[in-house]
Amino acid sequence: MIRSELIQKIADENPHLYQRDVEKIVNTIFDRITQAMAEGNRVELRGFGAFSVKKRDQRLGRNPRTGEAVEVEEKHVPFFKTGKLLRDRLNGK
Repeated sequence: MIRSELIQKIADENPHLYQRDVEKIVNTIFDRITQAMAEGNRVELRGFGAFSVKKRDQRLGRNPRTGEAVEVEEKHVPFFKTGKLLRDRLNGK
């Protein structure tokens, strides 16, 4: 499911809301999650999961084409850990 499909589904299930309002709500939620993670904070949605940022240290990598050693800089990457409720639902429990 992509963002536009999510917006459409929510708008269809809530006919009392205008689609533009649903779009603002969804965009605000995603923006707040992104902003919190950019600040290094963890975002937890109970039953769904938790978004966090993990730091990857600088390391020595290899260029796959030439085999030459390449220095890979330190970076921060997004990480998602599923919640128990979501895991159980995916596994049919």
